[in-house]
Amino acid sequence: MSASESTLPESDESTASWDDVRDLPPSAKLVAKVLEYNETLTQSQLADETLLPPRTVRYALNRLEEEGAVDSRFSFSDARKRLYTLAIEE
Repeated sequence: MSASESTLPESDESTASWDDVRDLPPSAKLVAKVLEYNETLTQSQLADETLLPPRTVRYALNRLEEEGAVDSRFSFSDARKRLYTLAIEE
């Protein structure tokens, strides 16, 4: 078996699309749209931008992460915060 046969193509994992977000609650759609226009935001920044309560933003982000529509990572400037980025390809 050659090396090219043993490796699986990376395209097997499907990336999220706007179709995946379509059935989510309106709050999740709003958070996704705000992330589309602003590359990376924290949860508190998303709450400020969307005018949604922090708890609703947290719920929306959890739903978006379940669908694979949002990537999160820890902030280097403040490890208590996470930075969220939209992972939807158009």
